[in-house]
Amino acid sequence: MDLTDYERAMLDGEHGRAKARAMELLVRYGEALGAERLVETNNVAGAFNASTPSVKHIVERGMDSVFSELNLDSDEVVEVPRMAASTCQLITGIDNDNWKLQGASEELIGMQREAERYLGARGINMFATCTPYQVGNVPVKGEHCAWMESSAVIYCNSVLGARTNVEGKESTGAAGLTGRIPYWGYHITENRYGSHLIELDTEVDDMMDWGLLGYFIGYAVEDEIPVLQQATHQPNLIKLKHFGAAAASSGGVEMYHIPGVTPEAPTLEDAFGGRKPREVIRYGKAERKATYEKLQSASDRKVDFIMLGCPHNSIEQMELIAHLLTDRTIHPDVQLWVHTPRAIKQVADRNGYCEVITKAGGVVMSDTCPAISRRLPPGVRVIATDSAKQAHYLPAIAKVDGWFGSVRQCIEAAVSGQWNGAV
Repeated sequence: MDLTDYERAMLDGEHGRAKARAMELLVRYGEALGAERLVETNNVAGAFNASTPSVKHIVERGMDSVFSELNLDSDEVVEVPRMAASTCQLITGIDNDNWKLQGASEELIGMQREAERYLGARGINMFATCTPYQVGNVPVKGEHCAWMESSAVIYCNSVLGARTNVEGKESTGAAGLTGRIPYWGYHITENRYGSHLIELDTEVDDMMDWGLLGYFIGYAVEDEIPVLQQATHQPNLIKLKHFGAAAASSGGVEMYHIPGVTPEAPTLEDAFGGRKPREVIRYGKAERKATYEKLQSASDRKVDFIMLGCPHNSIEQMELIAHLLTDRTIHPDVQLWVHTPRAIKQVADRNGYCEVITKAGGVVMSDTCPAISRRLPPGVRVIATDSAKQAHYLPAIAKVDGWFGSVRQCIEAAVSGQWNGAV
């Protein structure tokens, strides 16, 4: 790879062993990808925390050992300095407040809190959310980033117009220490043009509609770049968040364009870079119905568990949930967990939304979600969720059956104990 003098100096160990090991990893990674050089980044979002039984043996050797092994793929334990790039922690495994309800041990929560102190001292901001863009990490158009988390990456590329590939624990660890990431994939302009045209032949308006559309598109284009011919209604952050998360779950979509909405596609021609689409795909009422049915893995309408907030809820979503639960009580056989970033939870608490949800019998959680933590209430057989992503993953991860629907349908199920949603 073609390295700058500064990058070569880091690789040669002139800036310490940690940066040398990070550069060794980035060079191996970049060469495997065919990247000719590295690119500067000052925006890294990764997974640095340690709160699972499988890493206990590493934690016992110290947090430098954890970072070296898990975030630098290094057998050598290096002393980890302050991050060179602005770096944040994504979603974690345990809610710092509700860990007992999740069934986590005191030992695990102790590990997590120790890790947070260690990471904070090195400049890693504990956002602890899959939606860093909702709590202050908002890169600008054209900014090179190094982000993990598929739903965050697709939002970063498509809605914000910043540039990142789906990175891993090791590459984000190395990027945080060096401020560098291989220049390949979606960092390069010519790789960001659309490949498939999606023609909408039905209304796509509310959050559930956008989740269904995203789920359909992921299956249809796999890891290519879809372009919506037009949006039937103006989408907001919430709708685009769920659309992208669904497309990244059913397929490997990391970027999309909506002319007049997303920043790199003022027109359809701009979205394709002047090229013709490789394929035109229609999405109408029949496709919507088939996608809805594909997301339903349950047959028993008696529900045990309602999960809202994947990706993590915005403050507007928290207000809606509180509104729908006002003066109501969740069925005694049902548990409701509502997930939101800790920073948004503070606002929701101040606004009284958390009190309404808790009074109704629900729990407001932060920092994690069932797909990441692999933790659900004991005895859960049937879930319901407003997230196409969670409906896709949880049945396989937790061996449960699932219903997918709107926020309102999920709240009605939480109160009645029965799923009555319909397409």
